[in-house]
Amino acid sequence: MKKLMKKKFFLIFMSFSIILPIGSLYAEDDDYVSVQLLGVNDLHGQIDYESYFADFDGDGEEDPAGRADYLASYLKEREADNPENTLVVNSGDMIGGSPLVSAAFQDEPTVEIMEAMGMDVGTLGNHEFDEGVDELLRMINGGDHPNGTEGYDGMDFANVAANVQYKDTKELLIDPYVVKEVGGQKIGFIGVVTTETPNMVIKEGNENVEFTDEVEAINKYVPELKEQGVKSIVVLAHNPGFQEGETITGDAARIANNVDDEVDVIFAAHNHVENNGYVDGKLIVQAYSYGTAFSDVDLKINATTGDIVDAKAEIVTVAQHGMEPNEEVAAILQKYEDKVAEIKNEVIGEAKTELIGGYAERGEVGDNALGNLIADGMKWAMDADFALMNGGGIRANIDQGDITYGEVFTVQPFGNVLNKVELTGADLEQVLNNQISEQYGPDYSVAGFNYTWQDATQEVVNIYLPDGTKIDPDENYTVVVNNYMYGDTDSEIEKLSENMVVGPTDLDATVDYIKTLEGPIEYREEGRISEVELELPFSDISASDQAYKVLYELAEQGVFKGVYEGKFNRNKPVTRAEFVQLLNNALELESDGNIHFTDVEGDRAAAIDAAYDAGIIAGRTEDKFVPNGSMTRAEMITVLTRAYKYVTNDEVTPSEKSVFSDAYSFSWAKSAILQGHALGLVEGYPNGQFKPFSSTSRVEAAYVIYNWLNILE
Repeated sequence: MKKLMKKKFFLIFMSFSIILPIGSLYAEDDDYVSVQLLGVNDLHGQIDYESYFADFDGDGEEDPAGRADYLASYLKEREADNPENTLVVNSGDMIGGSPLVSAAFQDEPTVEIMEAMGMDVGTLGNHEFDEGVDELLRMINGGDHPNGTEGYDGMDFANVAANVQYKDTKELLIDPYVVKEVGGQKIGFIGVVTTETPNMVIKEGNENVEFTDEVEAINKYVPELKEQGVKSIVVLAHNPGFQEGETITGDAARIANNVDDEVDVIFAAHNHVENNGYVDGKLIVQAYSYGTAFSDVDLKINATTGDIVDAKAEIVTVAQHGMEPNEEVAAILQKYEDKVAEIKNEVIGEAKTELIGGYAERGEVGDNALGNLIADGMKWAMDADFALMNGGGIRANIDQGDITYGEVFTVQPFGNVLNKVELTGADLEQVLNNQISEQYGPDYSVAGFNYTWQDATQEVVNIYLPDGTKIDPDENYTVVVNNYMYGDTDSEIEKLSENMVVGPTDLDATVDYIKTLEGPIEYREEGRISEVELELPFSDISASDQAYKVLYELAEQGVFKGVYEGKFNRNKPVTRAEFVQLLNNALELESDGNIHFTDVEGDRAAAIDAAYDAGIIAGRTEDKFVPNGSMTRAEMITVLTRAYKYVTNDEVTPSEKSVFSDAYSFSWAKSAILQGHALGLVEGYPNGQFKPFSSTSRVEAAYVIYNWLNILE
């Protein structure tokens, strides 16, 4: 996950109501119909979840929240308040990323429990696409699966998604909306899924679907509902909302601000937090995740016009204390727990301490114990040089003590397959750069190497092999990733790599690796990933400077040695002597001691003479170099193209002279300038001119030399 909502979210439960009028307040109850919508989001098949504890009753002892049979009891209790006019809805990710008790049977146990809870309508989340479109449609419509339950007949409730369509035909995957009649009133439910979904699911099996803009999809179908006389419209959106006080931002707020005002309520999801507030007069709600809470939305609908005139919501915590589990759902849960018990409880190892997992983090020590273990297992399973593991694929921690198969399954529930690829050292660096985000920092856990990165540039500084040497940018290395990472376009792994080999599932690799470890496992964070501050020899260049990393790398290579000290003065024109010294430091040329020019002396005389002997530079006159004169752009590029030929002995086909509108003004240097453009060393100004006689600033010179060195690599 480079990478939306990929970080950890902490569950903080509160129950309260916000009441604001959507339209005019109702005068008499007889003129209005009361409707109750009970919403669940991001269950993720966590039908046995009870890992969140808090002191819900104030007795000083912490009690669990969650578990499907308790959630069902809460929903049934709330439904009893308005039995004829209550609907149960969901806003996606009800399956996928599930624990063993559900995933071992293709999440069919979760569907069976959703039906027992009385689910009426839902939309899709990104995790519904975890195993591809065909499996998603089987889950909805029914059909047997080798790992499923015999006679599985699909979901008995409506599923809607208005923005998921086939790429080739542009037909929707499922219906865009459904109309439910409650208390004599029509309510339209439109579903949408985050357009970020392709970046979060495997490509295989989802190649022929695309996710259109959520707002456009909703606004496309609102008129259809209006034509059917539907004035009460609810959106089930698998999109995140972020709330501080009464202010909600994020996708859910964007949708609220831009959709037709006939939309009255938006059930949000995806980022596992609480939303309960209003944007543009529309109620937005979201109730955490894993069945630990639900949203109770009360609507007042004008019995004559069919419009929602008032909506209020309460986010209710599913605290087990004081509530009896629902017998029907408890029986279903027990049935599947019995079936999976032998597999789930197999002890495969022992943890000396708790193994914390998740995403890599900012800081001097950015790796984590469980991420290191999983990455090591991937590397071991496929006998590779390196391994990378995305943080979003590590769904839980491992407790101290016995490690069971079920516990590891909870950590890696997706059944992703390992892919071994070949990457050059330079391409590996690019992959690592791609996974660093401005908001969160690094993502992947790694094995087989360590690396440092810098926040100001959002890029890797150095990659080190186990023996402390730096990685060879031109060497080929074998790297193991999972198939989700391989197909993720943001990572560019598929684009940059070669010779992909398919291996076992990520779960099997971790389980088998743990079995090889003797004694209690003592993995910890060890600095495989480290955020560093780059130290420049210039006091006037800050980490926020756009040229920071370029100047750092040149300084690290010794290009500035003996030229600039203390301050860089980025916009000061570079002199002819300074530029030749910089280039000579990069080339490491040596003078024969016979100084050709009479107006240079000392160290820079040797550097200038060495470049002259190599045929790279010439004087302004036969015996005068004019070392303190400004290096013009034409002179700079001429020197660099000569240096390129000196190093490579290659001829360069120049670009067309039409690339610069002032080509007529530099006939003497035209060939060199157009060769430099062809090499990618220089570009023109925004007006299309090259301006050959303009002075070159120090920072421009640094960039061009940096580009030149990269071209030589």
